[in-house]
Order: sequence, then C-alpha cells, then structure tokens
Amino acid sequence: MQGKHSVQGIGNIDNPGDNLWDNLLEAGIAIVVGLLVWVVLHYFIRILLKHAKSDRAPMGQTSMRWAAPMLRGIDPMIRALDHERRVQRAHTIGTLLNSILTSIVVVVTGFYLLLAFGVNIAPLLASVGVVGIAVGFGAQQLIRDFLAGIFITIEDQYGIGDVIQTSEVIGTVEYLGLRITRVMAEDGTLWYLRNGEILRLGNRSKGTYQEPAPEPEAPDSPSTPGNGAAPAPGLVPAPSTPLTNEPSESSE
Repeated sequence: MQGKHSVQGIGNIDNPGDNLWDNLLEAGIAIVVGLLVWVVLHYFIRILLKHAKSDRAPMGQTSMRWAAPMLRGIDPMIRALDHERRVQRAHTIGTLLNSILTSIVVVVTGFYLLLAFGVNIAPLLASVGVVGIAVGFGAQQLIRDFLAGIFITIEDQYGIGDVIQTSEVIGTVEYLGLRITRVMAEDGTLWYLRNGEILRLGNRSKGTYQEPAPEPEAPDSPSTPGNGAAPAPGLVPAPSTPLTNEPSESSE
C-alpha cells in the first residue's frame, strides 16, 4: 500500500523538461506573433506613405484652375517643389511611425517572453517607470523639440521651399526634421533652428504676402554756383564779376 502511494506521488511530479519545452513554445509563439504584427503594420505604413508621395498636379485643384493659364510656365517648378515637400513630409512621418511601431512591438514581445519563462514583470515595470521619469526630466528640451517637430509636420505649418519668418531669421526652409529646421537666410547664412524654440513663425509662401514697395529716393538738388560744385548740364555759369549798368570811362 505504501509503495503504491509512493509511485502515485512520484507520477504527479512535473517533468522539468516538459516545462522547458512549454516555455520555449510560448516564447516562439510570442516572437512569431510580434513579427507578424510588425510586418503587417509596416506594410500598411508603406502603402500610406506611397500614396502620400504620389504626384498630384497642384494646378489640377479646383481652387487653382483659374490661375492655370497664367502659371503654365512655372507649373513644372511648382510641381517639383510640391513633390519634394510631400516626399520630405511623408518620409518624416514614416520614420516617426516606424520608430514608434518598432518600439511598441519590441517592448510587448519582450514582456511576453519574460512571462513565458515565469519571470515576474511587476518589479520590472516599476523600474522602467522610474527610469522613464528620470530620463523625462533629464531630456525635457529634447522631448520638447521632438514633440514640436511632430506637430509641425502633421499640421503642415511649413515645408521645404517655404519662405518663413521667425524672430531670429527670414529665409527659405531647406530641411525639416523632428528636432531641427534648417533655413537659408537672405544673406546666405545657414541657420539651424530647434523646433522647440520656434515660438512665433510666419509662412510667407502660404499667405498673400507682398514685398513692400521700395521707398522713392529723394531727387538730387541742382548744384548752386559758388559752392564749389560743378554746374548742372545745360546751365550757363554765372559771371565771375557782377554786371553793372554804369557806363565805362571809354564811352565818355
């Protein structure tokens, strides 16, 4: 009787090898599911970016058809500039989405891997939260620049080729990133502006900005004789001796 109970108790003990294979199976499923999710979402992002980069004639819009005959000569230039702007904007948004997507998939898959091997992730989550708060305080300016760049890109406040005016510079946008904006000033100086530091900005390319007319120059007053300056053309110089009406001695 005692031996029978002993054999039954031994049979209820889990096999360590079976647990290891179960853990490896769960880990493999988590990795495969994470890769599938990443591939599918990445594929949809590529489709959206391809659609965003597709050429659409700016003169084909209804609001601009009336100006097509007048702007026909510069339409290719507008097309090229508009295409470059849309490509840059789509590239920036695509890079941001891919980075966010990859980070989320890696973190979630890593947590599932830890759970598959029986690791308690509660202390790890608390540690990650503390580290995130510390990094957030230490990189406030960097986070501010990135958030400002995201909103500038999504809201299409300005793009490549636009003439913008800030409190520091007036020039043409040559590069727009998530952290900085590169502007070529009117005097040829290349400015690097941090997106988080741009508090007030005007886009001259989007509005109805017109350059102010130059102030008329004051006409030069004709030179008066006797002040050392040459007489104006066509004028007879004044005699060096005053003219009098008195008769000369020879006439007497």
